[in-house]
Amino acid sequence: MTATETRMLAGISVPKTPLVDKAIDYARKTCEPYLFNHVMRSWLFAARIAELQNILHDAEVVAVGTLLHDITLNDRFSGPRRFEVEAAELARNFATEAGLDSHRAQLIWDSVALNSTPSIGLYKEAEVALCTIGICFDVVGLKYSVIPSSEVRTIVAEFPRLGMKRKMTKCFCHIAKTQPETTYDNFVRDFGERLVPGYRATSSVDLVEAAPFDE
Repeated sequence: MTATETRMLAGISVPKTPLVDKAIDYARKTCEPYLFNHVMRSWLFAARIAELQNILHDAEVVAVGTLLHDITLNDRFSGPRRFEVEAAELARNFATEAGLDSHRAQLIWDSVALNSTPSIGLYKEAEVALCTIGICFDVVGLKYSVIPSSEVRTIVAEFPRLGMKRKMTKCFCHIAKTQPETTYDNFVRDFGERLVPGYRATSSVDLVEAAPFDE
């Protein structure tokens, strides 16, 4: 990125390109305000951590991956696949239609599909790992000490949380209640088991026991 292709948002230098602008517009139109602010913060946290730790990366890929990672997280979600995969498909289509090559588009797919699976995402390519870090920073405080607290406050002031914990929990519970089959192997199961009466999803134990082999 050249100097003419960057901008400052909440004190953080991020790319300013037609692709990134289009992703911001898409996220703003698709996400509720609290969720739009979340994806913006996630992007800024990812970008700042990359800068602080000198991580070489494709800044446009990180931007698109973080900005579009939650475009299916809402009370209207109806599957059929887990919400991260549904969002990953939409994000990859967005990238492909915007002219990105298959490798960059696939990095965006991985960034979105693995955004809530840090046990995998953190060990992928730099772009995927950075998306995971930025998102998890905002949701659970992963690597919270890496960014100076004054900078975190500036980012949150620019893009307020707007009751994110409560509203995000409501979305996860909706998915657990209405699409339990998409939750058996991901973190939404935790919300279902703790907060949704009558919730039950397929267990991996059930799948192993039901495998069609004679032993």
